[in-house]
Amino acid sequence: MDHTQELQKALQELRRITGIGLDVQAESEEETEQAVAQIRCLCTAYKEKYNKTDFLQSLLTGGIPSYDIHDRASRLHINVDERRVLFLLETKKMDETVTEILKSLFPSQTKTYLVPVSEKAAAILRPMRAAETADNVRAIARTIVDTMNTEALAHVRLAYSSIIGTLSDLPAAFQEASLALKVGKLFYSEQTVFPYNELGIGRLIYRLPFPLCENFLKEIFGEEIPESFDEDTTATINRFFQNNLNIAETSRQLHMHRNTLIYRLEQIQKRTGLDLRLFEDAMTFKVATMVINYLHAERNQ
Repeated sequence: MDHTQELQKALQELRRITGIGLDVQAESEEETEQAVAQIRCLCTAYKEKYNKTDFLQSLLTGGIPSYDIHDRASRLHINVDERRVLFLLETKKMDETVTEILKSLFPSQTKTYLVPVSEKAAAILRPMRAAETADNVRAIARTIVDTMNTEALAHVRLAYSSIIGTLSDLPAAFQEASLALKVGKLFYSEQTVFPYNELGIGRLIYRLPFPLCENFLKEIFGEEIPESFDEDTTATINRFFQNNLNIAETSRQLHMHRNTLIYRLEQIQKRTGLDLRLFEDAMTFKVATMVINYLHAERNQ
């Protein structure tokens, strides 16, 4: 292929990608080569700036003004006004195995977009079918986590946003999913799926100012605020709460003698002044430990 044909091919590629038509007059072979190189650079730059992944990454973080969203989405053939939900997946490393499994779960024909967020996280923007509800979203989230656990042998956590109706709402959806992931990891570490609209008291505690949290803990424990408990004690407490303060059922599930469980609860009472066998004390302890975890996490950051 001679340089003139290369130039025409480059101009056709530029028109296809950008819609821009240029009339280039090159009087020598050297000028033609330079023109081809410059046009190819333009094509590459345009692709980098206007590919779907880059567009959605910028949109997630609010990097695209609202007046520009419709035009750019249209050029990329992305439907602007469509019901969608945003999943935010986090694992130790977003390697090729994890990415390929996600692609197999959400083939391109489903119009689901996989958007890298960091080395450990990726966003999944999935359209909602007409009859799908919040229960379907929960089932999809559970499927993603279970598939990653079994096929990628990866421990993942997954948060998801409210259902949005337009791409303009995507930055808010990303903030929702990010908050759900932070709150979920901090307060509900035994879980792996965190819906934004089910964060419970964790959402409230996460918004509290430090001085208020510290005053609350001093009111409960005095000046000697207890540190976090060891894993066995924490597991015992969590199971006791899950069983609605039922000693017999908790000891059975933990394969622990009833008296051993009672002894552990009494040790906690000596340490904190709270008898977890009483509902009010158990509720106070639950909230207090969540506040302690929140303060520790924020200080470490």
